Amino acid sequence: MTKNKIPVGILGATGTVGQRLITLLQDHPWFEVVCVAASDKSATKTYGEAVKGRWIQKELIPKSVSPLKVLSVEKDIETITRQVRLVFCAIDADKEFIKKIEEEYAKAGLGVVSNNSAHRWTPDIPVIMPEINPEHLEIIPIQRKNRGWTTGCIITKPNCSIQSYVPLLNAWKDFNPQKIIVSTYQAVSGAGKTLESWPEMVDNVMPFIDGEEEKSEKEPSKILSKINKRKNGEFVLNNEIKISSNCIRVPVSDGHMAAINIQFSPKVSKEQLVKALVNFKNPLDILDLPSAPKPFLKYFEEKNRPQTKLDRDLGNGMTISIGRLREDLVLGWKCVALSHNTIRGAAGGSILNAELLVKKGYIS
Repeated sequence: MTKNKIPVGILGATGTVGQRLITLLQDHPWFEVVCVAASDKSATKTYGEAVKGRWIQKELIPKSVSPLKVLSVEKDIETITRQVRLVFCAIDADKEFIKKIEEEYAKAGLGVVSNNSAHRWTPDIPVIMPEINPEHLEIIPIQRKNRGWTTGCIITKPNCSIQSYVPLLNAWKDFNPQKIIVSTYQAVSGAGKTLESWPEMVDNVMPFIDGEEEKSEKEPSKILSKINKRKNGEFVLNNEIKISSNCIRVPVSDGHMAAINIQFSPKVSKEQLVKALVNFKNPLDILDLPSAPKPFLKYFEEKNRPQTKLDRDLGNGMTISIGRLREDLVLGWKCVALSHNTIRGAAGGSILNAELLVKKGYIS
């Protein structure tokens, strides 16, 4: 292990998000992947053997990870705990199983950074988008007290479908956003697929993604909430903003585009809205986190931007792109926004959460 780096493990390392985590953590200045875990089916194989024929990333498997023995997520908790101080959870399984596994790793003393939805609505577990609600990490001491943990904790990241428009709600919070209609056009990688492996998607649009619309409408209320520290750390949800969503799968490899119609109260000008995006005060700017993009929000004046192919990789896939801000006859304003779903919306967002945990002193 490299001196002065934090040893980390990946649970669900053979899946799409697990693979992306491995590529993004290669040469990370703070973290080093020393442990990979998956289902019993992959356990005892080397990582290279376990993903043979299943590796879908453009980058090659890192030489430091390929020979690692795959451990069992469920059976090798003690072995994994001895090797690492933090785990990224990207398991694809039943929610109750994921909850149980994440809690067992936290109970064993590890920081658990989850990419899953299983614990997003657990009262004392935060849903973190670091540029928006880093203060929600303040619930961790309460979480530990509630559960009798000392060094362990669980934090989650929000669903990939909301990454492009929740930052706008935060940037525009002074203008009192009230109603939003959002349609997301989501890439096939969000389903763990490629265009080559999913021929049904080629030249096709699918109008339904199971569970996405509910997550898109409800999760912002927790991200934009406040902690009630008098009530065992439960969050006081922000239900003032009403959101109606449509989530559609489109034949794009990576990148979720959102078309957003939004109502403010009182009236606001385009100049005010653009200024709020361009001058957004990012709380991460003073923390010097390796994965934090600069800028976090990128506004395009061009009428034909952002475009998925051109702009999804801005800020190493962590920047949110916004464009086509114009008046709307029904709700007042409309625009489009773009986020990279497997980086900002999944693996990269989880890594940024882990960096924030370290910087705030929750991972020693």
